[in-house]
Amino acid sequence: MAIAQLLTGVAAFCVVVATAIAQPYPAKTIRLISPYPPGGGTDATARIIAQALGDQMGQQVIVDSRGGASGRIGTELAAKSPADGYTMVLGNVAPLAILPGSGIKLPYDAVNSFTPISLMALSDYVLTVHPSLPARTPKGLLALAKTKPGALTYASSGNLGGPHLAGELINLMGGVKILHVPYKGNGPAAIALLTGESTMMFGSGPSVIPHVNNNRLRAIATTGKKRTIPELPAMTELLPGYEVTQWYGILVPAGVPKEIVDRLNKEMVRAIANPKIADMFVKLGTQPVSTSSEEFAAFIKSEQVKYAKVIKEAGIKAD
Repeated sequence: MAIAQLLTGVAAFCVVVATAIAQPYPAKTIRLISPYPPGGGTDATARIIAQALGDQMGQQVIVDSRGGASGRIGTELAAKSPADGYTMVLGNVAPLAILPGSGIKLPYDAVNSFTPISLMALSDYVLTVHPSLPARTPKGLLALAKTKPGALTYASSGNLGGPHLAGELINLMGGVKILHVPYKGNGPAAIALLTGESTMMFGSGPSVIPHVNNNRLRAIATTGKKRTIPELPAMTELLPGYEVTQWYGILVPAGVPKEIVDRLNKEMVRAIANPKIADMFVKLGTQPVSTSSEEFAAFIKSEQVKYAKVIKEAGIKAD
């Protein structure tokens, strides 16, 4: 009798296990880690894609904001999460492309700790100057900087951020010396520019264009590989090859089964192709884009190479 009961129990257990295995992905809530505090552009981007993926897949996708250390804290948490497809991370330029070349010892491997799913949005910075500066074009700005080496300054949201590297790349490619002045966030940097404490800054469109429209600041260029604001030249038109963008994409911990990676990529491509979702990204000042997993991986590696070179040649030291 005991053996019969045991066999019955084993059979029941096998049925439960088989049922669990047979459940189609996703069978429960998915967590999307956003490695920056709530309220900013990264958080808004995460919430747009979380809602879209949740609606498409029939399972809730919740945003888990884990800000701190330029994205390192949340990115590390994702890297050390189970590789089961139920944890994703919103990756961007700082923790995945800039910090790996900075000399900082990271608690994750920016290449081997993750499997990229897809890029989803790109955002150019807008090179904006104080109205008192006589330069009105990128060419005029470089000409002015060459006559006054070290006299012009650019404010940024902090050391080793995208805006910091944007300025250093102009120094290197343009043969000029514009001094970097880091502040504790975009807000203080913008105030420094508005008050004339700093000469210029590289800001996101939403953070600087309203001030440009009311003539408190002057926009002279964007930092992407082509014009995104028709009336503003892209910096690459003067400095061929110049490109600095903020970018957002989705990754999962390394080891997630290929069929889940493929499913998530398919859902990402579908979401970005949805005009309503794409319009939400555009209203944030970003350009919606989707890629294959392999294309996103190659993009991240190319960004790492670019920024490692800038950091080395500019002699940038980590805080």
